[in-house]
Amino acid sequence: METTGKRVLLVEDDRFLRRACEASLRQRGLTVTTAADGEEGLRLARSERPDIILLDMLMPKLSGLEVLRALRSDEATRSVPVLILSNSSREQDIAEVTSLGISGYFVKSNLSLQELGELVGRVLDGQHG
Repeated sequence: METTGKRVLLVEDDRFLRRACEASLRQRGLTVTTAADGEEGLRLARSERPDIILLDMLMPKLSGLEVLRALRSDEATRSVPVLILSNSSREQDIAEVTSLGISGYFVKSNLSLQELGELVGRVLDGQHG
């Protein structure tokens, strides 16, 4: 299987969803690193320098919003594309993270792994490394 060499950081506390997303992204030839909480996710974002981050909103230790704020305030991670995975479809929640600069917002109940993989692929293709 060919790999694209692109690195994805998946920050999701739901083990089932994390494994499903990870498997789906690996099938696309991506290298996937996972974190089960916001604190670990932020640490890995800084140490691994992923090409894209998939970020859950509601997690232990640090919320997705807190992680996103920290990523955007750090020179090293400011420009990394972030896709949000959330249980909330509230306009207010979406507006808040959108204002911080995200590449996409998925409501988990509507999430298809196919769509997620395609969006990750499009975001990565749009990048010039």
